[in-house]
Amino acid sequence: MMNNILVLWLTWHFFEAPREILKALKNFLLFNLNYFSTSLLLKTLFSPWRKYEWSFGRGFDPARYFEVVLSNLFSRFIGTIVRSVLIIIGLVFEIFMILAALIIFLGWLFLPLFLILGIYYGFRQILL
Repeated sequence: MMNNILVLWLTWHFFEAPREILKALKNFLLFNLNYFSTSLLLKTLFSPWRKYEWSFGRGFDPARYFEVVLSNLFSRFIGTIVRSVLIIIGLVFEIFMILAALIIFLGWLFLPLFLILGIYYGFRQILL
């Protein structure tokens, strides 16, 4: 019974191939997260933009102190904004990839049904 070509095809189409498709789709999703460096961007979310930081220098000058604090805050604010935008773009791409993966996976599972329906409606059109 296991050497029957129909059983072998059904086993391949509904068990082996979907497992491989899911592995490939998982790799695509992990690549996308790595491509946008989502985990690194989350770790460094409040870091200064391009590591631009000002130092206070020697001595105590209130005007200089205020300028440095504002400049460093502004650099961190810009860094947070840019990283947040990149994280959002990466997550939007991830959602699109998940939706595409779902369509591909379900399309693969329903492919035999589409084939049978296509043949049926094709012959039906010819005979009418």
